[in-house]
Amino acid sequence: NSFCTLLVVRQHRGNRALLVNNQPGTRSRRSSFLSAPNQQHPTTTMGDLYEIKPVLKGTRKDPLKTKYAPKTKNSSPFGEFGDEFASSSKKLPVGGNAASFGGVQGGSVGGAAGASFSASAQKKHSEFLRSKSGTGGTTSSLNKGRQAEAPKAPKAGATKRRPIPPSEFRRFYDRGDLPIALAHGSKSQLGWKMDVAKLDYHHYLPIFFDGLREKEEPYKFMAHQGCYDLLKGGGSKILPTIPQLIIPLKTALNTRDPEIIASTLKVLQQLVISGDLIGEALVPYYRQILPVFNLFRGRNQNLGDGIDYGQRNRGNIGDLIEETLQLLEIHGGEDAFINIKYMIPTYESCVLS
Repeated sequence: NSFCTLLVVRQHRGNRALLVNNQPGTRSRRSSFLSAPNQQHPTTTMGDLYEIKPVLKGTRKDPLKTKYAPKTKNSSPFGEFGDEFASSSKKLPVGGNAASFGGVQGGSVGGAAGASFSASAQKKHSEFLRSKSGTGGTTSSLNKGRQAEAPKAPKAGATKRRPIPPSEFRRFYDRGDLPIALAHGSKSQLGWKMDVAKLDYHHYLPIFFDGLREKEEPYKFMAHQGCYDLLKGGGSKILPTIPQLIIPLKTALNTRDPEIIASTLKVLQQLVISGDLIGEALVPYYRQILPVFNLFRGRNQNLGDGIDYGQRNRGNIGDLIEETLQLLEIHGGEDAFINIKYMIPTYESCVLS
């Protein structure tokens, strides 16, 4: 006769009921325990007998039904392992963990697990993991990136300002070797401590011409005003000093500074008309002073029908260069035009025409 026995077991997780069904013709577990109390039974814990495990097979939580589940024992969600990366004797079972692998005992790696990779596999593995190789972490896109701008044509910089070297005029004035002083009043004037006609022009005139490239006050005003005063009262003392004035004039013009060039041109015009034969004495030095004229000759202000209200200041470099060239041709003698034409091909004579 079949019968059912209901055993109620109290465990640490709560009260659970277990229904044990005995088939006909067999002894129940209870009767076997009662009939043979001294019989030795296999070692079995209560947890093994009465542990309830959830049934996941066939449900949506079945790990074998997920699309990332390994298809074979030697595969992973990312693809098949190579033969060189798998142990020939023991392989990790599907759904297993490191503890279930035969080579791992209690979380420690045994001798068999330490030798899982062969020498060739380790060599290939090191080649595969070379530093700074591969495309890991990089991004890709079909959009065209920002196009590099075409390099612009370089500029020659012929009219660019050059560094202004320190002048000898500043050094002599700071040292107190010049017989001048600044006379303050309604209008600043240059006071001479001695008669200008009694000065040594070979010594003082080149020093004042060297100060033409100064842009800082009071050196600028005293150098320019001193040149005008010396040229006005020099007379015949100016002509012998012409060779010493070429280097200061060339240095001032080569700064390529429009302000310095304009002031130097005004002093050069005053030099040409300050005495006889001075214009002719400058002809051999055209190659030193005229190249800068050729660069800035076209530097004019295109005002159209407008009015240049600052023309009284004579700050237009193009007009100043044209006036200076005409003065050099007029006072330079018969060889002046051909030498000017050699240095400035676009110049047209104001005498022959």
